[in-house]
Amino acid sequence: MGVSSTKLQKLAEIITIRALFWYLCTAMNTYTLAIFDLDGTLLNTIGDLSVCCNHILAQEGLPTHTYEQYCNFVGNGVKRLVERSIPEELRSTEYVEMMRRRFVAYYYEHIDTHTTTYDGISELLAELQQRGIMLAVASNKFQAGVERLIQRFFPDIEWQVVLGGREGVPAKPSPDIALEIIEKCGAKPSETLFIGDSGVDIQTAYAAGATSVGCAWGFRSLDELLENRAHHIVHHPSEIIEVIRK
Repeated sequence: MGVSSTKLQKLAEIITIRALFWYLCTAMNTYTLAIFDLDGTLLNTIGDLSVCCNHILAQEGLPTHTYEQYCNFVGNGVKRLVERSIPEELRSTEYVEMMRRRFVAYYYEHIDTHTTTYDGISELLAELQQRGIMLAVASNKFQAGVERLIQRFFPDIEWQVVLGGREGVPAKPSPDIALEIIEKCGAKPSETLFIGDSGVDIQTAYAAGATSVGCAWGFRSLDELLENRAHHIVHHPSEIIEVIRK
């Protein structure tokens, strides 16, 4: 018995609607992985960084610096932080390395004295975790320091990967650390949000092929995020949920 033209038409309409629905779902950018910078993004660490760096400077009889100055010193790892903090005429390779070692030793012992989470971060991480989005950290801070802070402030979060600065691995804005995380998580760059407060983080996201989210609550200025063409700029952690929904 043949099928009526009306039934065929309805069947065609159903197939068309389903095909359109599939197209819209696959065309949408679905994020499966969120990579976070640490300092200035998840945690306000500038208090401990500035106090500890000023401590080693004072021991050497060198000028110390303000909170605001340290906000511009950080972002490229401990070596660059120490290098920027000491007078230019003293920035020999040997002296910088000696000061770096002293800073790391002192800072590791006082790493969480003044450090706090930013308002809304804990709630954001819990929400993302509940949604099944993989979470990771990519920092230029030395690995042991990153691990200690993550364990101290976010013990209930199931991090897939937590990476800091390591010997032989280029620091951000090189995409190496981001691409390593993406590979370990079995994700794709197109499915990845890279979230940070500085131009270094935005550049890292672009280099890795990820979507960049600039955090306006961090150490660097809104202008820096705009100048580096962040795909999204958020002023509170809760706004990242809206980025995922877009």
